[in-house]
Amino acid sequence: MIYNLSQILEQSAERFPDKEAFKCLDKALSYAVLDEKADQLAAFLIKSGLKKGDRVAIYMNRCLDTAIAVYGILRAGGVFVAINPLLPANRSLLIINDCGIEFILTTVSQQTKVKEILKESPLLKVVGLSDEENENWVSWNTIFTKSMESFKRPTIVEEDLASILYTSGSTGVPKGIMHSHKSLVCLAKLEADLHHSTHLDIIGNFAPLHFDQSLFGYFSGPLVGATTVIFPDAYVKLPASLSMLAAKEKITLWFSVPLILMQVLMHGDIDNKDFSALRYVRFGGEVFPVNQLRTLMKKWPHVKFINSYGPSEVARCTYNILVEPPQTDDPIPLGTVWGNTEYKILDEKDQEVKKGDPGELVVRTGTRMIGYWNNKALTEKSFFRISQVSGYDHIYYRTGDLVRENRKEELMFLGRIDRQIKLRGYRIELDEIEAVLQQNEKVNEVAVIVTTKEGGDRELEAVIRPVDKATIDIRELILFCSAHLPTYSIPQKITLLDDFPRTGSGKIDRNAIVRQIENNAL
Repeated sequence: MIYNLSQILEQSAERFPDKEAFKCLDKALSYAVLDEKADQLAAFLIKSGLKKGDRVAIYMNRCLDTAIAVYGILRAGGVFVAINPLLPANRSLLIINDCGIEFILTTVSQQTKVKEILKESPLLKVVGLSDEENENWVSWNTIFTKSMESFKRPTIVEEDLASILYTSGSTGVPKGIMHSHKSLVCLAKLEADLHHSTHLDIIGNFAPLHFDQSLFGYFSGPLVGATTVIFPDAYVKLPASLSMLAAKEKITLWFSVPLILMQVLMHGDIDNKDFSALRYVRFGGEVFPVNQLRTLMKKWPHVKFINSYGPSEVARCTYNILVEPPQTDDPIPLGTVWGNTEYKILDEKDQEVKKGDPGELVVRTGTRMIGYWNNKALTEKSFFRISQVSGYDHIYYRTGDLVRENRKEELMFLGRIDRQIKLRGYRIELDEIEAVLQQNEKVNEVAVIVTTKEGGDRELEAVIRPVDKATIDIRELILFCSAHLPTYSIPQKITLLDDFPRTGSGKIDRNAIVRQIENNAL
């Protein structure tokens, strides 16, 4: 019986020792080799002072070493914290300091950025910079030649912390979502069941490790002995290259944000490539424009398409298997919850709404997070509790999403209760961007909005009222944003206004701004 994530690898290493576990371009790791390297990394971390529950940063681009890092950390009893290497150094340091991280696993390609981080955190122990070692860092090659004779695996129970995933926070401070071994093992099993996955499957892993979609390839794949193909950054950015590699590797299971599928549809030349091996295409993270989904489904009629939904706090919780291309442009339902999951739809007073009425979706599931790292108040605020007579609570996660049930009892997504959005698969807090821009001395007021352009593309736009007589250089303001925000949160456009449209109470009327911009009235 599997109850921790390390056992997933251990089981497949016994069943399929010579089978490719992870592959990236012309490099691959068999299950046996990955199992051995995970042990070697775990032994090194423990010998270097890692204690059970300690957090370890993974600071890497999409590459084969990420698999070794994940399983080595888990096997040592540690907690992996994937950090986006594209983040500004000060934001990476904020995460490192918040988590009390002492170890960072990286690659030579990130050497310059890591050395910048080391200037502020000189006591960090680093794995993977180069073969030129010192007291602060050691190379991967050194670790893989060390003896494991005295290595003893720690006992790991399902309630132990396994991962902390940082996402945007409305105050400008990222919040760390804590998942246990139990919740991620549950996720791996539910995803394998959804696709009827087997050891014959080849999974396309298009998401970076700091994005929760990647967990499908890292855990659900090894659970059944499948092969996970990690797509390098350069391929994900180039639809023609991504399409070519996906066809060459004979991907059977595809899970990505709709944007990647849309780009492959438009620029991937898929009509001239062989995708006959593809069984399932699952998409999630944002809305898939129905007209483009319909076109793709007609091009791949042999493939089953799944609309998948779920905040990072529960990983995923609903699915909708589409048996045929949509006949209309009506929104695609989220579907229904999968196994080990139940839900309620609540009004503003936390009472269940009548059938068909809109309300906030709250979810109770085996994949629910433990809570937010170092933030008990926010954790409690995000939970909805129903006390039982026997003395324990049924705990639901408040998604903050407005939904309703249609006549088929499928969930329909209606929008966000707060101002958190998903764009290109990333979760973005509009308030966070405003908080950053407000720090600029030339900015008086700011409203960050999402506008829809011709063709259905959505983009972030910051509308700014400058300080009186201040001259704002748009390029300087974008550079200011890039120093404090991840790339995907930087507004694509900045518009200057003498004043904002207002509501009756004097607040900025953001809806009016959106209407004016989309009607070219600003």
